[in-house]
Amino acid sequence: MENRTSDIPETAADVGRQLPAHADLNLLRTFLAVYRTGTFTAAAPALGLSQPTVTAQIRTLEQQTGRELFTRLPRGAEPTPLAHELAARIAGPLDALAALESAGPLAGPSAPVHLAGPSELLCVRVLPALVPLVADGVQLRVTQGLPEPLLEEMRAGRHDLVITTRRPRGRALDSVPLADEEYVLVAAPAWARRVAAHPQAGDLCAALREVPLVTYAEDLPIVRRYWRTVFGKQLTTRPAVTVPNLYAVLSAVNAGAGVSVLPRSLCQEYLDSGRLTPLHAPEEPPLNTLFLVQRPGSEANPDVSRVRVTLQRAARTW
Repeated sequence: MENRTSDIPETAADVGRQLPAHADLNLLRTFLAVYRTGTFTAAAPALGLSQPTVTAQIRTLEQQTGRELFTRLPRGAEPTPLAHELAARIAGPLDALAALESAGPLAGPSAPVHLAGPSELLCVRVLPALVPLVADGVQLRVTQGLPEPLLEEMRAGRHDLVITTRRPRGRALDSVPLADEEYVLVAAPAWARRVAAHPQAGDLCAALREVPLVTYAEDLPIVRRYWRTVFGKQLTTRPAVTVPNLYAVLSAVNAGAGVSVLPRSLCQEYLDSGRLTPLHAPEEPPLNTLFLVQRPGSEANPDVSRVRVTLQRAARTW
């Protein structure tokens, strides 16, 4: 078999020299979309192409470069070292070209910014912070949901920015810590008085066994974590009331249904007015870090950057 090692490009610069002078920019755009989303399937809707077309274009580019750019996996495409080098070289110019194309002399207003995150945080913190931008002409399209589905939708091109309690895996999505959310063990004042008067009040876990537990999920994710991190114990109590979301938990606890653990941002107003009482003040309250994730390529819309900067500034006071 003929040895053609000397014809194989070893670096992204070599790849650039081997590409034809008339190389189709669409091939490079497709490569960058697959590189950033991590899958051929997710890149297709973001490009407005079918998945077979994306596959064919990547195959064409690999034939032109003489090297494999992605390792095909059962769930996704892993960039090769050469792909990382090539992406570093072309990402800036292609993003600048996309921004230029979207902001030409005939361009209209900026496209809407597609923002997603937890429903309670969106209503209590995010949307109030973005009101000045809306008044200044920024258009928002807001979606609520759970972290993993929202991140999958972002990979498919549906969202520009996502606020999530989980940092996305891999390097395809850029994320930065936004704020730490504190969780508080709360009840209505009547229940707080009963707990304080309980014969085992010195053992809060024991005193709370007779108090109904309110939650938004049968597996009690927030409450179990609180018990584990604050008390160092496994929670064995079953929920008395299960409701659809944290807003409903807040409403039920405020009405006297029982006890629960809530984000401070959601219940601070109720604590300040005395409608809810904190049952415990741990030295190190459990925190949940919020991350702001941006879809690669969304910076072509200048309003995405405006929303991102505004959220980062507002989050300093959350």
